[in-house]
Amino acid sequence: MRLSPLDITIVLVYLTGIFVLAQVVSREKGGREKSAQDYFLASRSLPWWAIGASLIAANISAEQIIGMSGSGYAIGLAIASYEWMAALTLLIVGKWFLPIFLRNRITTMPQFLEERYGTRIRTVMAIFWLALYVFVNLTSILWLGSIAIAQVTGMDQMLALVLLGAFALFYQLYGGLKAVALTDIVQVSLLVIGGMMVTVITLSKIGDGSVVAGFTTLLAQEPGRFQMILKPDNPFYKDLPGLSVLIGGLWIANLSYWGFNQYIIQRALAAKDVPEAQKGIVFAAFLKLLIPVIVVLPGIAAVMLAPGLERPDEAYPTMMRLLPSGVLGLVFAALIAAIVASLASKINSVATIFTLDFYAKRAPEASQKRLVMVGRITAITAIVIGVLTARPLLGGFDQGFQYIQEFTGFFTPGIVVIFFLGMFWKRANEAGALTAAIASFVLSLVLKVALPDVPFMNRIGLVFLLSLVLAIVVSLVTKASGDRDRIQTRDVSYHTTPSFNVAALAVVAILTALYVTFW
Repeated sequence: MRLSPLDITIVLVYLTGIFVLAQVVSREKGGREKSAQDYFLASRSLPWWAIGASLIAANISAEQIIGMSGSGYAIGLAIASYEWMAALTLLIVGKWFLPIFLRNRITTMPQFLEERYGTRIRTVMAIFWLALYVFVNLTSILWLGSIAIAQVTGMDQMLALVLLGAFALFYQLYGGLKAVALTDIVQVSLLVIGGMMVTVITLSKIGDGSVVAGFTTLLAQEPGRFQMILKPDNPFYKDLPGLSVLIGGLWIANLSYWGFNQYIIQRALAAKDVPEAQKGIVFAAFLKLLIPVIVVLPGIAAVMLAPGLERPDEAYPTMMRLLPSGVLGLVFAALIAAIVASLASKINSVATIFTLDFYAKRAPEASQKRLVMVGRITAITAIVIGVLTARPLLGGFDQGFQYIQEFTGFFTPGIVVIFFLGMFWKRANEAGALTAAIASFVLSLVLKVALPDVPFMNRIGLVFLLSLVLAIVVSLVTKASGDRDRIQTRDVSYHTTPSFNVAALAVVAILTALYVTFW
């Protein structure tokens, strides 16, 4: 697969246009210097469409597009549960979590932990998130993204990796979150349009020019790949253990990712008020329903169009080879958009946590200008570390997605326990929170070694329950938080607007129809 001159022109126009747009939309009026709130929270003025689009742009990257398409090839539509259950999770975050965060003017997740529990848990979790974002998220996106670019263009992979990192860095270095969020509507639009083109063309190939006929044929010839709930005799049951995707550990992973993950929730924290944030959340939920159509379906179609691939992750790049000149350039630009948007989001969140949770705490007299400068230096440092460590950390892994899951899965249950109790149980204290954090890692490690055949999702669910019990017991037998708990919840309103309620019911109805149809 090689890009034609037309394809290259389309990609270059996209790269130039999105870079210029990011600088223009993030300029301060009248030459005013950016404050920390401008840089890290877009002046708390993001509109709903920017919030929703940015949530998805931060989430979808090379590992999702290529990895989930590969899973569609190997497993089938069941992998879509990661996306469709996330839509339901977003509604929960919007209705019950965001009102608490916005009422208390939370800027970072470590800040919430300090105001609810104390300084020790804030420091521990801030260090964890910095390590996660730099050594897991940044490196995995850089590595997988560079593989995709090298496959399409023939470029040396390390050169592709460096260019990706440099572009994502400079794209958001001046404007911060505003540069990322206000351009993500373009990134997501390109992602959806490009992804739909791949789906339409692949199904048309199967259906002799008809998308509907192609889908009908695919459904008739590969019925096993359209089962959402896998049975125990399915070879991929360990990856998606039946009903556990609906009532088990996937909930814990989703709540941690969408509710308490800085580079995700930061967009909603930048809303002017709760209703605006909730509208953005609903928009993101509807986009989540669409993602499997543009990512998973091409992978399933590849079963018929390219049977016998050596690796499932080759499915999406193989389907891209079917695209005509011009369309290939647009789809490739969409893939780059997904990679760049996610990279920029993570770079900005690393800068936010380090600057506000470490530097500003130790230099309270620092000016706004200095805080912004520290954020930019941190962003540069993070991407340099990511570029230098991507190959050593991920070069030996067959699947980058596996690398992410193995690292984060040890901590996810404890994170959910800490935040859930912190928001909804006043008796929870720092001793209980620290116990949950430690227990989550230790129990996950013990169960992985002692019960290696237990599905990953079930292990997360079990560790969550055990960590929850331990946190409650320790909190009850130790001193209450007292004055250290500065989080106000008594006057928080969980009332949602009629439009949010109607949209939420629509999401639930669509999800119900999908699972009933493809049970």
